[in-house]
Amino acid sequence: MMHIGLSACFFHRDPKRNLFKDKTLLYLEESLAHWLMEEEILTVLIPTPGKRKAHLKKIVADLDGLVLQGGADVSPETYGEKPLKPEWSGDRIRDEYEIALVKEFRRQKKPILGICRGAQLLNVAFGGTLYQDINTQLPEALVHRNWEIYDKNFHHVAFEPASWLSKVFPKQKKVRVNSIHHQGVKDLGKGLSIEARCTEDGMVEAIRAKKGPFLFAFQWHPEFHDPKDRNLLDCRPILKSFIKAAERQ
Repeated sequence: MMHIGLSACFFHRDPKRNLFKDKTLLYLEESLAHWLMEEEILTVLIPTPGKRKAHLKKIVADLDGLVLQGGADVSPETYGEKPLKPEWSGDRIRDEYEIALVKEFRRQKKPILGICRGAQLLNVAFGGTLYQDINTQLPEALVHRNWEIYDKNFHHVAFEPASWLSKVFPKQKKVRVNSIHHQGVKDLGKGLSIEARCTEDGMVEAIRAKKGPFLFAFQWHPEFHDPKDRNLLDCRPILKSFIKAAERQ
């Protein structure tokens, strides 16, 4: 069975928390694990290396690919900015952990798939920047995160001409996806190409590495799409392409 590494979400140390007082917790979102497991792969949550950073190379060697899941904001300090508001400070500890993973998986020429925060993190890892809050910095933009309806917030995405996505979905030029992010790609990272944009405001919705091993990322959450809703994009072809790239290792 194929082993796919999944970057962790963090509950940082909190002396006031009743459960695991003052301990750091690493976790994954269940729906994402189930979405990946539909393709009969084993999802392995990757722990932080701690003081044994040399072990990261060995951990990656035993895995076939990496999925970067959603979660906390990317810290503006990771791409050289100061937070516009305290609540947009993000999680720099997680940023450093995931960027180290990205570098090692790229070094070992293994595929990477990024989801939501994962897309933003990859853009920053390649030298790009983000809008800290889309509607503050681009007031005319669509509301990409509505907390009240969360994953029931939808919009349409158009594939860029001649993009990889346009070849994966040759009969679909405009698709409907969910949207639960408030950050987005501002300056594109080096060596990346834009694969899709929001039709309403042009916001970057998917990116891909131009060269090297498979590296693709998108802003929406396929694991939250209702498979019974035919109006939503079925993202299994993307997942299958990622797995196919992992099988070539």
